Amino acid sequence: MAAPIARGVLYVHSSPGALCPHIEWAAGRALGRAVNFTWEAQPVLKGAQRTEYYWEGPQGTGAAIASALRGWEHLRFEVTEDPGHGTDGARWLHTPDLGIFFAQTDSAGNVVIPEDRVRYAMDVAGVNALELHRELRLALGQAWDDELEPFRHASDTTAVVWLHQVG
Repeated sequence: MAAPIARGVLYVHSSPGALCPHIEWAAGRALGRAVNFTWEAQPVLKGAQRTEYYWEGPQGTGAAIASALRGWEHLRFEVTEDPGHGTDGARWLHTPDLGIFFAQTDSAGNVVIPEDRVRYAMDVAGVNALELHRELRLALGQAWDDELEPFRHASDTTAVVWLHQVG
């Protein structure tokens, strides 16, 4: 019986140019075949490159890609694996400062926080609402989203707007 096929996307949000061929090699190794990405300049970070690659492979390929790329200095990436028949989706985020974050996702791509993680957040926070807020932001990977957001939306056709103070 063949393993169920999974689909997803590898977003390399920023990479030094010299690292690009190594990323292709590592992703190709995780996919079991050679890949060639179309790289573009990343306007948020001078000298950086960005790419998107839609992949197919056995379930768990998203984890294999994320594992192959995690920990590389100066690399920001995101890997998604769509949910399949009887399986949750998944999302891996990586930044140089924060390392890697993993979350399960539902069919719409929303992060799903497991019951035990919510209970842990409530136990740690006690009656402190601010601490509960902090724990839930951690469970959602908010720090990773905050760091990656400017890189996600930057392209030659979209201007980056930096908001330093609102309100």
